[in-house]
Amino acid sequence: QVQLVESGGGSVQAGGSLRLSCAASIYMASSRCMGWFRQAPGKEREKVAHIVGLFGDTYYEGFVNGRFTISRDNAKRTLYLQMDNLKPDDSAMYYCAATSGSTCLPEDFTSWGQGTQVTVSS
Repeated sequence: QVQLVESGGGSVQAGGSLRLSCAASIYMASSRCMGWFRQAPGKEREKVAHIVGLFGDTYYEGFVNGRFTISRDNAKRTLYLQMDNLKPDDSAMYYCAATSGSTCLPEDFTSWGQGTQVTVSS
């Protein structure tokens, strides 16, 4: 079971940027789907984005609307989420997750980090 550790969260004003990182304890092949999820107080956890495949195919939820970029550096065993033009609605605990294969359905993500808090003030 891979261990995932997030970092990079913090407090920013609306319109600001943050870069989240997720360090994996083992090498993660490109074929293994990795993603970012978030959960705000009183709300269900939702996917933000995922990345998979040799060419780094990406998927973003609609609310991202071009503001976030997911990427990975397999040599560094690190997943990233660059978040720009942040809004107060983006405030949440952000989690890194990985699947054991190449499919990226929410139920496929079986390895989870502890989360990093993002707070965006207006």
